[in-house]
Amino acid sequence: MKRIDISYGGQWFSIGNRSLEDVHEEIRAGILAGHHWLEVNDGEGQPRPAYLSISPGVPIAVVPTPEPHDPPSEAAVDVLDPEIAGPPPEWTGPTLRPRG
Repeated sequence: MKRIDISYGGQWFSIGNRSLEDVHEEIRAGILAGHHWLEVNDGEGQPRPAYLSISPGVPIAVVPTPEPHDPPSEAAVDVLDPEIAGPPPEWTGPTLRPRG
């Protein structure tokens, strides 16, 4: 894994050259401690260091970005194959009808 994307406060950041388990452990430890500053990269091309405030109740998403040569994870499912993914869910939303 070369990069881990982080969604925080409606913005995207990244962490490079760290394992997913290491990042998860740092976030978990920060939450247990009550507060922690997670170092991330901000920006494209020439990243700038940024620090995200981690504390209980603060939403954060950790999204691993696999390399093209990484093997698929066991959780990966081909969503286009109904035998693997199962049938599509039934639509329970409103029925849209054209005006006229």
